Amino acid sequence: MRRARWLAAWRHSQSKPVIYHCLSRVVDKRFVIGPAQKERFRMLMRCYEKFSGCRVLSYCLMDNHFHLLLEVPPMPEGGLSDEELLTRLRALYTEAQVAEVAAEIQAARQLAAEAGGPNGAEAWLAARLAQIHERYTYRMHSLAEFMKGLLQRYTSWHNRTHERSGRLWEDRFKSVIVEDGVAARTIAAYIDLNPVRAGLVEDPADYRWSSYGEAIGGGPKGNGKTARAGLVRALRAHQGAPADAALWAGDVSREYRRLLMAGAVERSEERINEQGQRERRITRKGMPREAAAAASSSAGDGDIAHSKALRCRIRYFTDGVVLGSRGFVNEAFAHGRERFGPRRKDGARKLRGPASALAGAMWNMRDLRKGVIAT
Repeated sequence: MRRARWLAAWRHSQSKPVIYHCLSRVVDKRFVIGPAQKERFRMLMRCYEKFSGCRVLSYCLMDNHFHLLLEVPPMPEGGLSDEELLTRLRALYTEAQVAEVAAEIQAARQLAAEAGGPNGAEAWLAARLAQIHERYTYRMHSLAEFMKGLLQRYTSWHNRTHERSGRLWEDRFKSVIVEDGVAARTIAAYIDLNPVRAGLVEDPADYRWSSYGEAIGGGPKGNGKTARAGLVRALRAHQGAPADAALWAGDVSREYRRLLMAGAVERSEERINEQGQRERRITRKGMPREAAAAASSSAGDGDIAHSKALRCRIRYFTDGVVLGSRGFVNEAFAHGRERFGPRRKDGARKLRGPASALAGAMWNMRDLRKGVIAT
């Protein structure tokens, strides 16, 4: 039986950010997402972003998996206007299909006007417009619907293009609730450093299919502007900053660059070879130590500590259910208290192993139960 997914208890709040780190892998971890496939996936991701009202803060598309740092704002109070609904529909539907919806809305308004009588006509019109809106809005401002729509549309295109059928992605996607501030900034950098840890590039700016690569290579307009706006939100949501690309230049871009460069240093270890001599072997490619050291020297102590963890793959970032400060994690635990036994006093646990450099600044909670019905 499938385990219930953890969702932020404050997901309907208009003031508290709701952010998730999402991960999905190809079945059997096959390397089937090439350059053309990545371009198609990114195009669909941006379309769903416009349609759903969700924000992609950071992302990275690899050959057999992808990462998203996704903010899921609640539906605006009062819902969407007719104009906003039609604008969002254009992100996924043809102009002919959008025109049909617009005609339905216009016909409803015309019938209400011809009926006369303010009370009955207004109530009927409101109910009719609500019916039209609900055909689409149930798929908006929802983590599950965003991921479901994106994965299904991409799978349909992939199977049709490669003349295959069946599943493409392993089981359900993973998701971790992430606190804005330190945790969101760290996860954003962790995601953008994926191609560096995989040895594909030395500098994360050189990887085309990531938020940082798109922010740098895409320039100040178009998709580059969208990527910059997402990273600004990832780094400054705790200060109330909007997803505004105009805030990227200056402190935000420099701070993020320092963090990425400090985390991009190559990893090596010293071994004894067959001749009994000591030799240093590179275990993970990245920037040369000299270049990384120069970049790291201008970072603060907190960035240095984070960079040590960012050089590793950390299970807490994908296998947990909540990540953030101790108070944040315990707040989520309190809302899901019934999921745990009576002996469990709190939810927050210290990060260990490669992530121990983050201990104290970030805490984690995992749900290890089995046989839980999904909700």
